Amino acid sequence: MSAILQSLRKLVTLRWLTGRSAVIAVPSLFLTAAFLIPFLIVLRISLSDMDTAGSPFGGLLSYVDGIVVLKVKVANYLFIAADELYLLTYLSSIKYAAITTAICLFIGYPFAYFMARAKPSLRPILMMLVMLPFWTSFLLRVYAWKGILANHGLLNDLLIALGVVQEPLPMMNTSFSLVVGMVYAYLPFMILPLYANLVKMDLRYLEAAADLGATPFQAFWRITVPLSKSGIIAGAMLVFIPSVGEYVIPELLGGPETLMIGRVLWDEYFTNNDWAMASSVTVLVILLILVPMAIFNKYKTDQHTGEKA
Repeated sequence: MSAILQSLRKLVTLRWLTGRSAVIAVPSLFLTAAFLIPFLIVLRISLSDMDTAGSPFGGLLSYVDGIVVLKVKVANYLFIAADELYLLTYLSSIKYAAITTAICLFIGYPFAYFMARAKPSLRPILMMLVMLPFWTSFLLRVYAWKGILANHGLLNDLLIALGVVQEPLPMMNTSFSLVVGMVYAYLPFMILPLYANLVKMDLRYLEAAADLGATPFQAFWRITVPLSKSGIIAGAMLVFIPSVGEYVIPELLGGPETLMIGRVLWDEYFTNNDWAMASSVTVLVILLILVPMAIFNKYKTDQHTGEKA
């Protein structure tokens, strides 16, 4: 009888492992096909000569007199490290992405909080209003801001009509127009994860804090904000990562002083037709984003493990 039970236990365990492996394998294969393989191709091009970038191994491997030779070109990375333009562009991209993330958090948190505390019957309507801009083309929405912020656009005409200003304010092709466009475009990506986190929060914590004499602000700052930390981190990642490599908004709304890495990539790929240099910039942008994320995730994992211990 014990032998039969052991056989059944092994069979159930084997099926469970098979099912778990299948569930893990599907997203792993997708990430490999959608991210890892394209990244390896870009990395290979960045280490190759432009003349051999289209070959299967990009000139990295060659067979000469029975010897396999590995030839890696790092001149592009050395040039990027020595050229001040690329460093300033990287820093500019990080600066505008950080500003956009901070403003989206400042605006999006009250929105998400209000949505989470609204009546359940109103929440789908509020969610639809947040997602409503996605029903329109992203390019058309950015172009609409050109009409709003232009010297004779809607906003300047309104300010002049109200007597606030006498002459049009120079808002287009400035850092202001760039940040406005990016905040408008990425604000829903901050609101949605915050709402998903806040709507699941147990309100009994707030009731307990009130019973213990905490003011509404103290309860919010010491309970609501810490419990919504995962939503804040998720929203910040969803805003910061695409903002770093944004191209359309800086091109349409930004000026010469708002140069970002997306524009540099476009120029290298399509204007200079230097795929090796453009791929090197791309690899550095990916590492610039992934390395801090990996360090942060490891820190959070170690902290969570320490708390359990």
